[in-house]
Amino acid sequence: MTVHQRPQDQRPSAIDPAKLDKLAEVAIRVGLNLQPGQDLFLTAPVAALPLVRLIAAHAYKAGAGIVTPMLADEEVTLARYRFAPDASFDKAPAWLYKGVAEAFSANTARLAIVGDNPMLLANEDPAKVGRASKANSLAYQPALEKIAGFDINWNILAYPSAAWAKQVFPDDAEEVAVGKLAEAIFSASRIDQADPVAAWAAHNAALRTRRDWLNGQRFASLHFTGPGTDLTVGLADGHDWQGGASPAKNGIVCNPNIPTEEVFTTPHARRVEGHVSSTKPLSYQGSLIDQIQVRFEGGRIVEAKASRGEAVLNKVLDTDDGSRRLGEVALVPNSSPISKSGILFYNTLFDENASCHIALGQCYSKCFVDGASLTPEQIAAQGGNKSLIHIDWMIGSGEVDIDGVYEDGRRVPVFRKGEWA
Repeated sequence: MTVHQRPQDQRPSAIDPAKLDKLAEVAIRVGLNLQPGQDLFLTAPVAALPLVRLIAAHAYKAGAGIVTPMLADEEVTLARYRFAPDASFDKAPAWLYKGVAEAFSANTARLAIVGDNPMLLANEDPAKVGRASKANSLAYQPALEKIAGFDINWNILAYPSAAWAKQVFPDDAEEVAVGKLAEAIFSASRIDQADPVAAWAAHNAALRTRRDWLNGQRFASLHFTGPGTDLTVGLADGHDWQGGASPAKNGIVCNPNIPTEEVFTTPHARRVEGHVSSTKPLSYQGSLIDQIQVRFEGGRIVEAKASRGEAVLNKVLDTDDGSRRLGEVALVPNSSPISKSGILFYNTLFDENASCHIALGQCYSKCFVDGASLTPEQIAAQGGNKSLIHIDWMIGSGEVDIDGVYEDGRRVPVFRKGEWA
């Protein structure tokens, strides 16, 4: 039996087929808002093949030109760490990412399905993990610029693989764990509602209300306080809050993340001061980084600790100068549906929507007023960060308060005890 046919990778009996089909429909209609004639580039773990097939069907029903899937396999990834020569870990397929960037330049939509084992590389050499990550980030830069610049409509969503499910529900039998994770994904993605497309329209409207209030305030900074946290995050000059559905530069309105509960904007890369502690573990490329504690001076992380995965964290922070600075700050109430589920997903797509968070690395140009017309130099001058990475990690909880601070020093409560004030 070949690796990609392992029975545990596909558990159709544990996953409601009608809901999985609805998830595929929402991916195309809400996540991407795929347009007739538009091509689609899709990446996924092999385990997610049942969802890939459904997405392809819905894409073609929506008039897609050509759907190009690319599947990754965990055993192939592990084979590299077990058998590859040392020089392999400084290489990445730049030719592939150049082609992907060309596809994006030709208005190809981008869809990523996540579902990998969050602990896949936990027992591998952190130095090799860091080197491979850096090489991949460098090679991916031409394509990442199109995503970070919101040139095209793109979306990320999830599939409940067996390896991921067993990490989330370790005490359950595999099939039970897959079923539980599937239902959690469906609930967070609003698939369990009578009309998911209408539910997403209502949710996007609610996020717009929060976004518009924040944009009306024009805060100079946000001040986070809580256990292990006293952090002032300066906001970029001309920052613009975003959340939910928004138009890409190609004019297509899409929801980049399913699920999403956040409103977010660009910090000023040189105006972050203080210390902050993570409130949830960060699963990063197969490694778990837990209990992160960092200290900022002049916008830059000058000290970083973690109870687990510290070596990986510090390798990531050394990727480039921008990797020690912030590219995003996001607000999520502690009462969000994902937080209330009580589930730790070990996956940033979900865990970031249970908690306020910050992101190391690359900023989003769309989080500036008239961002589509700004040059990279103008974005940098206004405080936008540039980096090869963009890594979100969680700093919010029911014990965290946030004040909005105006230019003249006046303060307004934004969050109290993890909720909108």
